[in-house]
Amino acid sequence: MCHRHPHSLATEHLVVVGNGMAGHRLVDALVRQPGRPPRITVIGAERVPAYNRILLSPLLAGEMSHDDLTLRGTDWYAENDIDLILGECVTDIDRQARCLTTDAGRTLDYDRLVLATGSRPAMPPIPGLELDGVHAFRDLDDAAELIRFSRGRATAEGGRAVVIGGGLLGLEAAEGLRKRGLAVTLIQRDDRLMNRQLDTTAATLLQRELEGRGIEVITGGHIAGLEDDGDGQVAAVRLEGGRRLAADGVVVAIGIAPNAELGRTGGLEVNRAVIVDETLTSSDPAIHALGECCEFQGTTYGLVEPIWRQVEVLAAHLAGEPVDGHVEARYVEKPCATRLKVSGVSLYAFGPTEPDLDHEVLTYHDPQQGDYRRLLVRNGRIEGAVLYGDTTMGPWYFEHSLTGTDLGPCRQALLLGATDAQVRLDDAATDSPTRPVKEAA
Repeated sequence: MCHRHPHSLATEHLVVVGNGMAGHRLVDALVRQPGRPPRITVIGAERVPAYNRILLSPLLAGEMSHDDLTLRGTDWYAENDIDLILGECVTDIDRQARCLTTDAGRTLDYDRLVLATGSRPAMPPIPGLELDGVHAFRDLDDAAELIRFSRGRATAEGGRAVVIGGGLLGLEAAEGLRKRGLAVTLIQRDDRLMNRQLDTTAATLLQRELEGRGIEVITGGHIAGLEDDGDGQVAAVRLEGGRRLAADGVVVAIGIAPNAELGRTGGLEVNRAVIVDETLTSSDPAIHALGECCEFQGTTYGLVEPIWRQVEVLAAHLAGEPVDGHVEARYVEKPCATRLKVSGVSLYAFGPTEPDLDHEVLTYHDPQQGDYRRLLVRNGRIEGAVLYGDTTMGPWYFEHSLTGTDLGPCRQALLLGATDAQVRLDDAATDSPTRPVKEAA
């Protein structure tokens, strides 16, 4: 049973709920801190230790094995004096007694609690989603189901899959199923693929690449519902307007929804996710939230870069260590660049995808090589970029965007290569006030 104890904020026993990438990285960071909590317990809902969820797509495509995804085996937890509990979900938090209960009836006291419960697939309000043969693509079990489905259907004449969602996860699911021998149709509700990262030109290049590989892409596709074969199995997807797409299986990959229910039922302040401050602390000073299940200043998370910065801050906070010379670690929201590898096509993007009236738009397009670059520039400073194909200049653009560098002196070389642009920028910096800046040849 839970017992009441004094409400000190010592961290004798830290419990981390969630053994996904965020929770694991936090524990991995803590064990290297001299002030680590003496006792750490990790509770994971999945039956396997933490793994790299980003690599589910190569697993589905048959390019990697299950073992390639594992971050740490169970031995690592034991060697670092971490109690690992797998296959159990926390169902209740008693904040007054600082105690939690799992669905197996286990009770655990805690001094500090970290919620790293991640997210779940977002499911659209489409009739028929409850049918057999409708899959998500979020964890190892989902990947295993899709692999079994593809093995059973790829050899059958006319084996077809429909993927709903034209973002990164949907594209990867579509390509993985194609590689396993299925005929695949990808449906995107928006007018272009990856509309949050790509402009129209880059999205068109991506669509042509996927269509060249045999994937049918439907943009502006609005789904009316899924059809039943009469025995509870999905048989087709119906679009508004009447088109019918035969389907042996359907994959829903339209995005994620934070797993914030535990925080909500525990009485924490919750909006879309568990609300935290700059130390990743919730409305209860003994409870923290991290990663996809937390919300900071109205922002929720799905990319690893900000989550890794959250981990650094929270690990230092829990261990009482400074970060960057500051007495107390603080999380600060920063711009992120999106580095994407979709089906062997490189993409790099940051900032707005659409220009406003004050933006100067610079573009480079080599259709034969399949390379495309578009910059949004305001007063000589880059505010947004989309790169497709050759993305080598992406980090250089992003670095100068963060620093607010005036790139006017190298404007004519901006799209040609980082070396040329940097040379012109350096030349401009060393020119005397009476010496004119070099013009492009």
